[in-house]
Amino acid sequence: MKAYQQGWTLRRRVVALLSVVLVLLLGLAAAEALVATKNRQNIDAVLLRTGPLRVQAQELLSALLDQETSVRGYAVNGDRKDLAPYEAGLVRERDTVAKMEKLAADYPDVLRELRVVEQQAAQWRTKVAEPVIATTTRSGPAAGQALITDQTRQQFDGIRAAVNQLQAEILVVRQQTADKVNETGNVLVVLLIVAALVVAVAGVVMVLSLDRMLIRPLAGLVGQVREVAAGDYQHHIEGSGPPEFRVLAEDIDGMRQKIARELAEVREARERIEWVNSQLSKQAEELTRSNRDLEQFAYVASHDLQEPLRKVASFCQLLQRRYAGQLDERADQYIAFAVDGAQRMQRLINDLLAFSRIGRLTTGFTEVDLNKVMGDVAAQTEAARQYSDAELTWGELPTIRGEEPLLTNLLANLVSNSIKFRRPDVPPKVHVSARLVGDEWEISCQDNGIGIEPEFADKIFVIFQRLHAKDAYPGTGIGLAIVKKIVEYHGGRVWVDTGTAEGTAIRFTLPALPEDVEAARAAEAERTAEATGTDAEPVVAADPADSSTRGDTPEAAAEGGTTGGMRETVG
Repeated sequence: MKAYQQGWTLRRRVVALLSVVLVLLLGLAAAEALVATKNRQNIDAVLLRTGPLRVQAQELLSALLDQETSVRGYAVNGDRKDLAPYEAGLVRERDTVAKMEKLAADYPDVLRELRVVEQQAAQWRTKVAEPVIATTTRSGPAAGQALITDQTRQQFDGIRAAVNQLQAEILVVRQQTADKVNETGNVLVVLLIVAALVVAVAGVVMVLSLDRMLIRPLAGLVGQVREVAAGDYQHHIEGSGPPEFRVLAEDIDGMRQKIARELAEVREARERIEWVNSQLSKQAEELTRSNRDLEQFAYVASHDLQEPLRKVASFCQLLQRRYAGQLDERADQYIAFAVDGAQRMQRLINDLLAFSRIGRLTTGFTEVDLNKVMGDVAAQTEAARQYSDAELTWGELPTIRGEEPLLTNLLANLVSNSIKFRRPDVPPKVHVSARLVGDEWEISCQDNGIGIEPEFADKIFVIFQRLHAKDAYPGTGIGLAIVKKIVEYHGGRVWVDTGTAEGTAIRFTLPALPEDVEAARAAEAERTAEATGTDAEPVVAADPADSSTRGDTPEAAAEGGTTGGMRETVG
């Protein structure tokens, strides 16, 4: 790379121009700040000092008039109550004078006129008011009235004239301050105009300079780069203008050369990537086919094993019925083992066949009322509930889109599990409830059975996974795997709520119908509007489908805690 040529660089030129403009603008800004501060002080003087001074001067005159009127009234009636305005006027006069002295601290002429008013008022009280009050008190109203003459009236008129002179002086001061406001305002406007002119001139100079130093050289460089980008990788790029542009042109030309060298390598790498992608696509297709074949194999295997297994089970049962008691005890035991093994294998194959059929043999989604489904589940589990003295309850359940046979199988598996995994000396209680969470229904199946440890919460949904020996709790270990597959087939998820205090709570979600979501939102908006529109504490009405507001536990259902929300109780 070549070194920078002699001369000012583009950065140096731009920085120099901006520095000059910045210095000018900072100077103007400082001057404007000083003028604005002075202008604000003058405005404050007009609004907060001279204006209130005029009001206080009027208040002073009012206090003096109250004193004069009170003295004359007392001289006429001789009633001491008539002196109350005189005494109040004295207090108002002192307070007013104190306020005016504070406001006029910077106005000596106003203070001088205020002193004149105070002196004349004091002379009037000494020569007129106090003698009249004393004479009236001592000799009666007639004697007091005799002291009130045209001369005394003229003396009070002098006080009025002094107050008028005070008002005039305040107006003079106010006008002077207002003139200062106008002057500083005009100076501020001039400074703003100068600042605008500086910015405008700087902008014009900047545009012209950038056009000559930046835009034209850059346009030439861009044109050369576009020729290279169009495919002419052998075109030599040469820069012009400031030193930076020349160095930039050299860098771009070096990059052009590097691109030209590496272009062949890139093309070769692209061909290799395309070949790898094609191989990956083939492997993905092969994996999809393999999964499909494996699923078909599971279905066919479980289906085709039905007949030979049924034959084995049938003949084992015939052996057990015909030769039971005729052979020795060990032979009877062997035959019993064979019968039991054949029956368990038959149940296992049936469950595996049901598992493989989920999502394969479909009748299409329809609107399914889960309350009707729970009625079918209650009928299917009636024998098991009667045997274990179990109680099955459910709250108001929603209508969702799905396959009714699969949803029936789902709830039947959950209820059967709750009945099977019961505590020895406690009658089973199973409660199914639903609540709307966002745009999904969260459905819960809760019991008072033996419960599930948190570390096994995910293991129970894996196919063939068992937490207990088959002698303790019979089964194939596929039931909850079928539950999980049905829920996921309907677009939901299933989990174990490990936070329940007693028993087991298995919860799963199913997409809600759009009209249910809109109705819930409208109801929530109405409740919010009612709550914000009244002063009383709002009472939030429970969603009829949200059994969580009425108690989700079987105990709550058994004790009547779901009154009004209980769809049916089966025991």
